[in-house]
Amino acid sequence: MKDSSFLAWILRMNLIKRWSPMHLVKEENVAEHSHQVAVIAHLLATVKNVYCGGNINPEKAATIALYHEVSETKLQDINHVTKYSSPALTAEFKKIEELAEIECLKSLPKKLQPLFNALLVQQKVDKEYKRLVKAADVLTAYFKACDELKFHNPEFITVEKRLSAMIEGFKKEMPEVEIFMELFEQNCLASLDELSR
Repeated sequence: MKDSSFLAWILRMNLIKRWSPMHLVKEENVAEHSHQVAVIAHLLATVKNVYCGGNINPEKAATIALYHEVSETKLQDINHVTKYSSPALTAEFKKIEELAEIECLKSLPKKLQPLFNALLVQQKVDKEYKRLVKAADVLTAYFKACDELKFHNPEFITVEKRLSAMIEGFKKEMPEVEIFMELFEQNCLASLDELSR
């Protein structure tokens, strides 16, 4: 049996910095981000089931979220401005990301690869779960932007506006996002003293 490098790559996610080349008050890495996206995806799936009559597996949503940035183990974090600067460039980045996801998949033992295919390769992820994880990804980035703004970092003014608009779009299509924000947003933006009252 050949040894696998898959876990070694995953364990390096904490070395990959997010938000480059922006100035940050508080640095963030891909491992932290992926954990937060997983927690929010789990909550969104649970809210969908409980409040909106959904039938989605929160644990599966969380697992997909944990792996949603797996391509960055090979490519590093690519800034949103660069990645989405033109449709042609975006399409090329998406191709490269898929190649990196497949490379990560192939680093697993062959017997495990079929079980991880629809978790790692974004083109193979079930559309309902992919949409939910995308919403969780945007919500996580939104909370990060709000946190940076709280510490007067002007780099995140336009980021917060862009993400707020995206969240409004999600609210129209996904009632669980609106309910999630009603339940959690205010306290996520509170100071420690306010949270402790």
